[in-house]
Amino acid sequence: MDDKKVSFPHLGNYYIPINYLLNKLLKVKIVPAPPITKKTLELGSKYSPDFVCLPFKYNLGNFIEALDSGANILIQAGGGCRYGYYAEVQEVILRSLGYSFEFYNLVNTDKFTPKYLYHTFKKLNPKLSFFKFAYYTLLTLLMINYMDNIDDYIRKNVGFEVYKDSFQILQKRMLKEFTKCNSFFKLTCKYFKYKRKFKKLKINKPQNCLKVGVIGELYTSMEEFSSYFLEKELAKMNIEVKRFTNVTYLLIKKRLHTKKMLKYTKEYMKYTIGADGLDNIYRAKKLIDDGYDGLIHIKPFGCTPEVGAIPIIKKVCSDYKMPIIFFSFDTQTSEEGIKTRLEAFYDMLKMKKEDNSD
Repeated sequence: MDDKKVSFPHLGNYYIPINYLLNKLLKVKIVPAPPITKKTLELGSKYSPDFVCLPFKYNLGNFIEALDSGANILIQAGGGCRYGYYAEVQEVILRSLGYSFEFYNLVNTDKFTPKYLYHTFKKLNPKLSFFKFAYYTLLTLLMINYMDNIDDYIRKNVGFEVYKDSFQILQKRMLKEFTKCNSFFKLTCKYFKYKRKFKKLKINKPQNCLKVGVIGELYTSMEEFSSYFLEKELAKMNIEVKRFTNVTYLLIKKRLHTKKMLKYTKEYMKYTIGADGLDNIYRAKKLIDDGYDGLIHIKPFGCTPEVGAIPIIKKVCSDYKMPIIFFSFDTQTSEEGIKTRLEAFYDMLKMKKEDNSD
């Protein structure tokens, strides 16, 4: 396998910093998986066990598309709930289909350690120094943090843009410039430059606009195709959106917040319940306290931690009279059905807000 080509699953815009990091650390060609389409889901579903959730099927479909495009080294970053076994099962399925490749799982335990990550990359680039690994890993994490900060601002304001697609066009330009930065100083300068540019974009946002919080499973929260572009549909309805889940939270903030979340939800929770179950119960209560008008909970069908969290989230919303709608996605989900339910939810929130303002 002289002509090595590395690929990895697609996840929203995060493929950009991942591609950046791999290009800096590995002396091989990087073949990012193509953006997710219906074909991706069809391929993944065809060769996946029926009972596994959608993230598994999307990832498997990504791998098949990447292998068909010439990739011969695959990287997976599973971890948490049943996802911890996805890498091993996916590897077995792909080999049974006759593909020849190297497979690396960046998370072999529940803990994501820099030491293990470094040794994994060193297998692909024996000359990789720890200094270079640490430098570009930290630079990539900073890039992701800046992306997430801008994303938060976009979700709050994109539904009120005066010029169509102005936020999206500027975001693409920003991400392209981010990948040209090789120092913390240059990256930080670019971030503040674009932060100012985003704030200069014209918006027509009423002071008392509808505000909706999106909570739920991490993959469907971060990969917009898997939630049928739910956040974009909310923006079309002139709704301010809040979403907690992003890579910065998962890699850095999550482990620091467990005690805080348990204390905040002590009337409902005494223990963690796996994956993002506790997080979403905390988020539901926090969004209620912050004065949001409604909540949307999203998950793949059969997601065990979220199934466990849903009755508690319902209890929280019932106690505080907070409107909430639940979406569970699978291969049979209808896009039109999603839009119809969202429109009905929007009408209910709008009427409730108008009644409260009288």
